[in-house]
Amino acid sequence: MTILHTDIYKFSIPMHPFTIATGTMHYAQNTFIRVHTDAGIYGVGECSAFPMIAGETQATCFEMAKDFAALWKNKNAAAIEERLQELHSYTAFNATIKSAFDMALYDLAAKAAGKPLYSYLGGSKKELETDLTIGIDTPDNMATKAIDFVKRGVRIIKIKLGKNAKEDVERVQKIREAVGPAIGLRIDANQGWNYDDAVFALKAMGPYNIQFCEQPMRYWDDDKLPTLVKQSPIRIMADESVFDHHDAKRIIAAGACDYVNIKFAKSGGIWEARKIHEVCEENNIPCMMGGMLESRVALTAFAHFALSHNNVAFYDMDTCMLGHKADPVTGGVQYKGFFLEVPETPGIGADADEAFLQTLEKVTI
Repeated sequence: MTILHTDIYKFSIPMHPFTIATGTMHYAQNTFIRVHTDAGIYGVGECSAFPMIAGETQATCFEMAKDFAALWKNKNAAAIEERLQELHSYTAFNATIKSAFDMALYDLAAKAAGKPLYSYLGGSKKELETDLTIGIDTPDNMATKAIDFVKRGVRIIKIKLGKNAKEDVERVQKIREAVGPAIGLRIDANQGWNYDDAVFALKAMGPYNIQFCEQPMRYWDDDKLPTLVKQSPIRIMADESVFDHHDAKRIIAAGACDYVNIKFAKSGGIWEARKIHEVCEENNIPCMMGGMLESRVALTAFAHFALSHNNVAFYDMDTCMLGHKADPVTGGVQYKGFFLEVPETPGIGADADEAFLQTLEKVTI
């Protein structure tokens, strides 16, 4: 399959404001691409820029996408490793936009094979139940929202923290009291605490039956994580500390985490995410499938990955449920309550709505 051209869109999705420790998002800064081939099929890819975490914006993704598309023109789309290595040789980092191009290649490969992506990757069906995330607000407002989540059928709640350790403890206490003991609770500090705050908060939250805490401190405090893991009554999940499999090896060897969160926007896509998964599996470190603020296009790819990798034990696949005001997607994963059903069509099985695309800034390379 020879790549003929690539369509690149600024896939902006308006949102209700969503706040985490490092900032507030008012719209999903996504990029959507279609990689067209001489086989008469195209592959789709989507990424969601989260500058506070990955250092990329929609604008940088859009510009880098033009260069990537030019690099790939008239090249073989089936040579996935070669194509991805071209991107890595061209620029360091930029994992977020790389993930959209990676996704498009895997979509093409699975379509050419006539298989759903999870089947192409060697997976089979299993139950995928996502959590639903509460952004940072006052403790009372977050508890009220948690009650609403439970009424809607949510059984696992992820709580964003990291603004103030003492208030964070109150947030968790009030949410636990509001929802009762049967609801699973996870917390995510998004690097918001320093070491002393993390020790205080995690010990204080110990009685509230928390499944795990994602990324309690800044990545540059990774050297303090092994000590924190030993002191914390709550298991620690590495997120921003693990972008690639080299990070995973380093963090795991140091005894610095119990779990790892895999996100395509950090890893650069499926190819590298599989390497992270392999390292974690070899070391008995379960993984979570997570995301940024992607639409159901990328979310469907996440679900395919989760189905095809047995060490993915936790599912944080609520990205398009976090206040998106539009669902500009055709096909794709469907929510049955908070369980995800993946399409059986070849490839990812999701695409962008044509009418929505007509309203967006676009370039073809």
